[in-house]
Amino acid sequence: MPALHIEDLPEKEKMKMEVEQLCKEVKLQRQQVSECSEEIKNYIEERSGKDPLVKGILEDKNPFKEKGSYIIS
Repeated sequence: MPALHIEDLPEKEKMKMEVEQLCKEVKLQRQQVSECSEEIKNYIEERSGKDPLVKGILEDKNPFKEKGSYIIS
């Protein structure tokens, strides 16, 4: 089955697709950025104590630690 490219569609089909997309978008529930950003900030702060990228990994539980050292002579 060949790929469908939007630029290959007739103008009427393009307009129909655009209207369908706009109808979907108008139904979406929206929130103000100030509310969302506060929720995201709180979420991050609540979980930062458990985040290994913030807290770090204990050396004995680190799967990427070097197993030994090498000496080239």
